[in-house]
Amino acid sequence: MNLSNLRAEPCFFEDLSLGDTFDSPTRTVTEADVVNFACLSADHNRLHVDADYAKTSPFGQRIAHGMLVLSIMSGLVTRMQLNQHLEPSLMGLLDIQCRFPKPTFIGDTLRVSVQVVEKNETSKPDRGVVAFRRQVINQRGAAVVEGVWKLLVRRRPA
Repeated sequence: MNLSNLRAEPCFFEDLSLGDTFDSPTRTVTEADVVNFACLSADHNRLHVDADYAKTSPFGQRIAHGMLVLSIMSGLVTRMQLNQHLEPSLMGLLDIQCRFPKPTFIGDTLRVSVQVVEKNETSKPDRGVVAFRRQVINQRGAAVVEGVWKLLVRRRPA
């Protein structure tokens, strides 16, 4: 799907094709992000907030919370042109499955790659389920989060 050709109209279930791929802008994870997320989530695991302790870990430094990276991914996806066109037709998030193959460090710059990997009609004719494979990729080209998000999307009105 080439979004540059779309007018400012909503994107519907029918407009998405298997294999369509979209990329987000980037964002750098800061120390303030990690500290603020620790306070917000009450997750003060020493691997995230204690530099001396983290030096003795297999990572050799503090790592960002996995849920922080998921939150950053969510924010980057909302900034994508895809989301601006799809937002009016989104009916809900149905499922998230993800894994964290590599750590994210303070100072890493992240981007998100989104690909349509599955589309299924539902018993209701006004909607369908679209599965999006999402990868968070750091500046070294390594995937730090991988997963599939299933969204309920409106079909084009008759």
